[in-house]
Amino acid sequence: MAVAAAERQTLSAPSERRMRRLLDVLCDPTRLKIVRALRDNQLAASDLARVLGRSRSATSQHLRVLREADVVRPARNGNVVRYRLAADLNAQIIEDIAAAFDRLEPVST
Repeated sequence: MAVAAAERQTLSAPSERRMRRLLDVLCDPTRLKIVRALRDNQLAASDLARVLGRSRSATSQHLRVLREADVVRPARNGNVVRYRLAADLNAQIIEDIAAAFDRLEPVST
């Protein structure tokens, strides 16, 4: 019974590839900050650069990686490109993970 339940929890091959790519991309702290900033907002690269305290160029490189992984989607309005999270990305999962780490006690050495 436990084996059958565990088998039902496995992901399809495409879902597994998507999750692996997403986790790889989000292992970078700057990209994770971008995703968290876009949870409830649509922001331009220059706005994100200010939030992150980084150059627009460095921020744009991170946005390129996130676009290629289908994590963020650009939307052009005139001369301004604003980014939003992809519709199929559940930002609550990222917040839950971040909250779990926020509650962890620091490891003493």
